[in-house]
Amino acid sequence: MFYTTDTNLHGLPHDPFKAIVTPRPIGWIGSKGKDGSRNLSPYSFFNAVSDRPKIVMFSSSGRKDTLRNVEETGVFTTSFVGAEILKPMNESSVVVPYGVDEFSIAGLTARTGELVDAPYVGEALAAFECKVTEIHRLKTAAGGFSDSYAVFGEVVGIHIDERVLRDGRFDAALARPMARMGYMDYAEASETFELLRPTPPSQT
Repeated sequence: MFYTTDTNLHGLPHDPFKAIVTPRPIGWIGSKGKDGSRNLSPYSFFNAVSDRPKIVMFSSSGRKDTLRNVEETGVFTTSFVGAEILKPMNESSVVVPYGVDEFSIAGLTARTGELVDAPYVGEALAAFECKVTEIHRLKTAAGGFSDSYAVFGEVVGIHIDERVLRDGRFDAALARPMARMGYMDYAEASETFELLRPTPPSQT
């Protein structure tokens, strides 16, 4: 099958776009408003985009509370979503008025970053503390604006629970990372295998 995205006439019960771009890591973004209120929201458009320096990105569909907070403060955190805290992660996705604390709704511990004034999930097996580097409103191919905003942040601090370190590595089998699939589907990405890069052919 083939369909053009300007019409979106795919003939399926649901748009398959996000189901094809899977699995996607979950960006569980913690932020604080200028008024001191805490916010915690999961984003499925999230990933690491640079290693030197370490930079992560999440995209907000519309001007949500998280976007407001990171614009006001310039900092945020992202907490690792393991299988053990999948339920509270989902509970934190509830739509509530600005200023309502999703940490409290989900029964989670809010810890303040060591280097940034933003909360992260105390129960998470890992967390990043980030300083905003860029915020872009995304554009269409025709040059118009979309309703999505991409937030980039440099990771300035990393928390790791030592229970998930094995042989000097962050072990996915222990951490049991959760990933967002399409529709309302999730997956656990704890089964891994090693695949080495090919050796370049010798030049004679």
